[in-house]
Amino acid sequence: MIKIAIIGAGFSGTMIGVHLIKMANVPIEIKLINETDALNTGIAYNPYSKKVLLNVVSSRMSAFASDPDHFLNWLMLQDHFRDKDRTLIANSFLPRCLYGEYLKDIWKDALIQAEGKKIQVDVINSSVKDLTLLNDSIDLELKDKSRLSANYAIIASGNHLPGNPKIKSSFFSRSAKYFQNPWDIRSVSGINSKEPVLIIGNGLTMVDTVIGLLENGFQGKIVSISPNGFNILPHRHNGLSYTKLVEEIGEKTSLFELVKLFNKHMKLIREYGLSAEPLIDSLRPLTQTIWKRLTIDEKRIFMTRLRHLWGVARHRIPLHIHDKLQQLRIEGRLHIVSGKLLDIIENEDNIMAMYYDKKEKQTVQLAVSRVINCTGPETDLLKLDDNYLKKALLQGILSQDELKLGINADPDTFEALDSSGHIQSGLYVMGSNLKGLLWESTAVSELRVQAEKIAGDIRGKIIRGA
Repeated sequence: MIKIAIIGAGFSGTMIGVHLIKMANVPIEIKLINETDALNTGIAYNPYSKKVLLNVVSSRMSAFASDPDHFLNWLMLQDHFRDKDRTLIANSFLPRCLYGEYLKDIWKDALIQAEGKKIQVDVINSSVKDLTLLNDSIDLELKDKSRLSANYAIIASGNHLPGNPKIKSSFFSRSAKYFQNPWDIRSVSGINSKEPVLIIGNGLTMVDTVIGLLENGFQGKIVSISPNGFNILPHRHNGLSYTKLVEEIGEKTSLFELVKLFNKHMKLIREYGLSAEPLIDSLRPLTQTIWKRLTIDEKRIFMTRLRHLWGVARHRIPLHIHDKLQQLRIEGRLHIVSGKLLDIIENEDNIMAMYYDKKEKQTVQLAVSRVINCTGPETDLLKLDDNYLKKALLQGILSQDELKLGINADPDTFEALDSSGHIQSGLYVMGSNLKGLLWESTAVSELRVQAEKIAGDIRGKIIRGA
C-alpha cells in the first residue's frame, strides 16, 4: 500500500490530508505527524486567547479555493451565527480559535470519507528528528527513535521559533524569564511582578502577545522595542478594489519600475484621502509571480530597503484592535520604542534591559519582569538548534535559497531540491518553507492552493506508478 507522511498538522498538513483523501482512487495510508496537541489547527488557529482575531474577513477565509463561501456557509450553520446578518458576518474579523473549529470539522468529514474509501489515517503525536532518502522511499526517525518509511512525504511544519536576540549576554537565552516562543501560553501568564514586560519586536505577534497579557490579568506596563517602532496599520478600506496599478505592470517590469508605478498610484489615490492598502491588495494576487521574476540583486534590494514598508502595508489588523493598542499607548500602558536592544542581564530580583533609543538618542536601562521574543520566525535553517531540516540541509538532501528565506523547491511541483539542484522526487515542501521561492506563502489564500496542487501531483504519480 502507498504510504504518505505529512509532517505537521496545522492548516497546511490538514488540507494536504483532506485533498489526498478526496482525490484518492486507490487505498492509501496517511501518516500525520504532529508534535503538539494542536491537531488540525496548528499555532495559528489554536491561540491561548479567544480574543485573538483573524486578520482577514470571514468571506475570504475559505479553506477551499474552488468554494470561496465554504467558511462563511459553515459559520451560518453554527448556533451563534444562525440569526445573524450574513453580510455582517462576511465582513467581520472573527476569533482564530473559531477558525480552528472549522478546520477540525473539515478533518472529521475527511475521516468519514477515508473510512468509506478504505484509506488508513494514523495521527502520530511526535516530532521528526531525522530525514533520510532511500532508493524508493523517505525514511523518518521520530523523537522516540522509532522509524517510519513512506513513498511520499510533505514538509508542512510551519514557522520556526524566532531567533534569539543578538546581545552581549547571549547566555540570557537560557533564562526562565525569557520566552523564545511567544505562542506558548506560559509567555503571557503567571506574572506576579508589577515591573514592565519587555517585548522584542513590533509586528503582528506583538499585537497578539499584548492581548494575551491583558487577558491573563497583567496590569503593568508593556514595552515593545524594534528598529522601526510601531507602524502597524488597521484595515481601513476593506473591500475597496483598485485595478489601475496592476494594469500597468508587464511581464518585464523591473523592481525599480514597479516602485515608480507604486509611488505614482500612491500619489493618485492620496488625492481621494486613501492610503496604500488598496494598492497592496491589488498586488497580492501577483506577488508570487513578480517575486519569481525578480533577479537575485533585486530581491536583495527589496529585502534591505523595501521589505519593512511592504510588511507594514501588507500585514494589517482589525480597526478596533488597532484602536485598543492606541488607547493603551495613550494611557501609558503600552510604550513603543524605536531602537536597538543592546543587552539583557538577569539579576536576583529582576531583569535589566539596555537599549539604544533612536528618538531620544541615548542608551536606556529598564528593569523588567520578563522578556518575550516576537521578532518573527527564523528562516535560516543553519541557525536552528536541533532540527531535522538543518540536518537534511547539511547532508545535501535539502538546499536553501540564496537569501536563506526557506527551502529550495521546484516551482511547478513544490518538490524539494537537493544541494545540486536536483528534484527530490516525492519529497514536497509547502507553506512558510517556500518563502524563498514564492515570498508570499503563509496566508490561507496561498496555502489552500499549494495543498490541492501537491495532493494532485501525488495522485498523478500514484496513477503513473512513479
